[in-house]
Amino acid sequence: MELFNQKIHEFFKWKPKEFCSAVLGCFVFAFAVNVFIVPNSLYNGGILGISQLIRSMLETFFHIHFSFDIAGIINFLINIPLFIMAYKFISKTFYRRTIICVFFQTLFLTIIPVPTVKVVDEILTSVLIGGIMAGIGGGLVLSSSGSGGGTDIIGLIVSARNKDLSVGKIGRSINIFIYLVCGLLYGIPPMIYSIIYTVISSLVVDHTHKQNICSSVMIFTKDKPDKIVDFIRKELDRDTTYWEAYGGFDESKTYISYSAMSKYEMQRLERHLPELSSSSFLVKSDGIGIDGNFKKNLTE
Repeated sequence: MELFNQKIHEFFKWKPKEFCSAVLGCFVFAFAVNVFIVPNSLYNGGILGISQLIRSMLETFFHIHFSFDIAGIINFLINIPLFIMAYKFISKTFYRRTIICVFFQTLFLTIIPVPTVKVVDEILTSVLIGGIMAGIGGGLVLSSSGSGGGTDIIGLIVSARNKDLSVGKIGRSINIFIYLVCGLLYGIPPMIYSIIYTVISSLVVDHTHKQNICSSVMIFTKDKPDKIVDFIRKELDRDTTYWEAYGGFDESKTYISYSAMSKYEMQRLERHLPELSSSSFLVKSDGIGIDGNFKKNLTE
């Protein structure tokens, strides 16, 4: 077991807990899609949505039927050229994590059976449950610094080269195309319910994905903050401002460091703070608004 944990860390730069969280996220997402969304003939967003449309067109227009949902396998095949782009333009670690996440996502989408009878008769209830579960699953993957591939890769590459574009904008553009095709081929109701499902899952992902939550952090310490500043700059890829102050009680010298970062990065800082400075304490504020030149570190 120790050897397995070591290999996971060496190859994916993942701790065992993060690896398990990413795999669990893939399972929860696939379960939500296969059990609550597919039985209602609804469609996911992103590359998986395109894969589901291809599967539906093969069944509807070419009368090619499969004993299992082939959308997951189509999704993996479409992602292959995107894996190469991730390796070339993003990072090797992100590329490796993306492959393993898409592999498990494909596996679960393929082996989790699609119910022949709907689990929930009311379609809106299915959409709500499926959207919440899919959002939790996607958020777990992202919070583990993993990726479901597809539009994540395209969005990261394009947004890095064009600051007017973002991962969200790229994803929304692709989703508009998917749902327009869905509406034209299969009618307005499936299109509307698919959009509702995507909006719900996106909101839950943003709530679960800690890298989307901005935090401000103030660290008070009696020691010189060199180790703290060094950790924030090298390990979190952030900068920090610090200054000298004097305690109001005994007028002893104190150092205050201030930084803005994601909630995920803040939690990493909290874990390491005792070893960086034994005399320190931290004051934090989550969910703050940040404008201007603030970089979102979505990959490691």
